[in-house]
Amino acid sequence: MSVRRDGAADKRRLILDAAIRVFARQGFHNCRVSDIAAEAGVAYGLVYHYFDSKDQMLNELFSERWSLLIAASEEAQRSGGTPREKLATIAGFIIDSYRRDPELMKVIIVEVTRAANSFGRTHLPEIRQAYDEVEKIVADGQAEGTFREDVDAAFASMLFYGAIEQLLSGWIFEIVPGEDGDFDRAKELLVETICAGLAPRPTAATA
Repeated sequence: MSVRRDGAADKRRLILDAAIRVFARQGFHNCRVSDIAAEAGVAYGLVYHYFDSKDQMLNELFSERWSLLIAASEEAQRSGGTPREKLATIAGFIIDSYRRDPELMKVIIVEVTRAANSFGRTHLPEIRQAYDEVEKIVADGQAEGTFREDVDAAFASMLFYGAIEQLLSGWIFEIVPGEDGDFDRAKELLVETICAGLAPRPTAATA
């Protein structure tokens, strides 16, 4: 029995990995289940043995990756580091995820998080949870005086994720350099820009 379960898991993973490549290459709406079957090298009917539709595949691919982001964000919150270090951990996780698996990250950005009227709305609670984790980090930084208090923490969270999404889009559409050194530099600049904008402003007495 265990061999069959392992074999089923491997076959399911094979199909999901093929779906990533097809979605990234053709776009979710422009591909068919038969395209995924051909990419995976399996029979068309076998795909439907494991998945009801290509929609289910996309949902699972997003949820798998996003759950890892949530876990990384929660771990950063528990780490005891500074607010800047926590934000750097989250930004680093996302950028390193793109570095390791650009096709999957392309699918998530283009087909889910930007699809406000379909997949994006379906996964809004999960997306909101990631934003909430960053909001907590900013709010904690404001409470301890690391960040200025006149910037709404939820707004800062939106800016943080908006900047990351635009950065990933630049790599996806090849409009900004995307070599290894570029990833590390972008990570540093992104966190520096966000934290500099949140830094307390000098008062008249200290200016």
